[in-house]
Amino acid sequence: MAKIQRALLSVYDKTGLIPFAQTLVAATVELISTGGTARALREAGLPVIELGDYTGFPEMLDGRVKTLHPKVHGGLLFLRGKPAHEAAVKKHGIRPIDLVVVNLYPFEQTVARPQVTLEEAIENIDIGGPSMLRSAAKNHQHVTVVMDPNDYDEVAAQIKTKGNTTLEFRRKLAARVFAHTSAYDAAIASHLVKVFGARAPAPVNAVQSSLPLGKAATALPPVLILETPQAQPLRYGENPHQGAALYGRFADYFRQLNGKELSYNNILDLTAAANLMAEFADDAPTLAILKHTNPCGVGQGKNLREAWNKAFATDKQAPFGGIIAVNQPLDLPCAAAIAEIFSEVIVAPDFQADALELLQKKKNLRLLKVLKSPLTAASWDIRSVGADSFLMQERDLKRVTVSDLKAVTKRKPTQAELQAMRFGWRVVKHVKSNAIVYAGKDRTLGIGAGQMSRVDASRIAIWKAKEAGLSLKGSVVCSDAFFPFPDGLVAAARAGARAAIQPGGSVRDAEVIAAANGRKLAMVFTGVRHFRH
Repeated sequence: MAKIQRALLSVYDKTGLIPFAQTLVAATVELISTGGTARALREAGLPVIELGDYTGFPEMLDGRVKTLHPKVHGGLLFLRGKPAHEAAVKKHGIRPIDLVVVNLYPFEQTVARPQVTLEEAIENIDIGGPSMLRSAAKNHQHVTVVMDPNDYDEVAAQIKTKGNTTLEFRRKLAARVFAHTSAYDAAIASHLVKVFGARAPAPVNAVQSSLPLGKAATALPPVLILETPQAQPLRYGENPHQGAALYGRFADYFRQLNGKELSYNNILDLTAAANLMAEFADDAPTLAILKHTNPCGVGQGKNLREAWNKAFATDKQAPFGGIIAVNQPLDLPCAAAIAEIFSEVIVAPDFQADALELLQKKKNLRLLKVLKSPLTAASWDIRSVGADSFLMQERDLKRVTVSDLKAVTKRKPTQAELQAMRFGWRVVKHVKSNAIVYAGKDRTLGIGAGQMSRVDASRIAIWKAKEAGLSLKGSVVCSDAFFPFPDGLVAAARAGARAAIQPGGSVRDAEVIAAANGRKLAMVFTGVRHFRH
């Protein structure tokens, strides 16, 4: 194939641009460019032709129209060697463009900002960039298209040695362009459907349902396209025989300060820990210990050391090899207590210098600083449910306040019981269903997670408290979903609970309320369920 003679460069992300362009110039490739990209090339001393000079038509409408021109798209799309195409481009003075280097306005990053305006979102919808990428990708038989700075080195190497790129490589680049532009369009559609309150059209051949849609369903994208770079390979997945990798912008939310590389399970656990701590972001010093994404102890105190004592007292066996999360910068007294046991990961908004120095002596202990809460990263949870099938849902960010609680028993909860309810409810939300948490006003006392029946979850929580030597007398029992029968509540009362918080909504609510009244328990309904599968 003929040597690459002409390249069009127009990039928002200028990472690696100058070294790459220097390679092109050294290979006698003519550079055409636009706006800020052209300015960056000129400032680096590289010869560049402004696109307006090349097309004979200036940029207009605040730069909205600059690359949408026949000399651009004709130069990209014409089939080299086809007589009719060759005659047409000759007649209209269109020269071939053999290489396109384009990346797009950061629409997704723009709309991820909490206070983004509609005008900002609209202005960050790239029109010319996707058009050039698609034209070049369609004609990959003759044109090389590059959208990712990570590909610059390979493209440069091939041009240095061959004067052009291989067809096999161009095909890979083209396929990635179409995946990328599809994802870009899907992100725009998803945002505007949500902002404008429109109903997303169903894809062709989609199964139609007569069931009522949830309140967030209309904001779901009609097509789910996932395109995110690999952040790092992992040694293995949940088990050593499973391959695994981490994708996306994980490093935007967490920074590792010490320890071995993170494992697949570490990442699941520490994310669950950070999400739980987000519930207590503005609270008193709070510490949680988690194992397999389940909290096994949560405590609050005047300081983190006191919070650690309460969390650890809930279960002194499970924390071995666990994940610890705090809602304040980790200080030395708490770090010293944690250092007495083996932990896998500690997650904190920061580490005081002396605490960090102490913990870094444990070379394998992973220390993670939370840069920003992952709960603000997106509004959706996505799960694979088999080959090419996914579930997508709105994240469970629902917060329940004291004013949301509906007292349904003759005895109303005391202020101390309401405080314990508020504490325990935020914990049980993060326990796998069926979930039961016995709590005091500032600590967990017993946790039962992931059982097939709610009464079994309650029994396990009671047993855990007994093993830890903790009394449940006067505690509050928290249930992530309604008690389907009175038996779970009766078991809690026998264990010493004096109050209960649950969603309500069972066909047997009256029986459960009667059981509570018969035992002089105070019970409130939240009207909100927190299943976690």
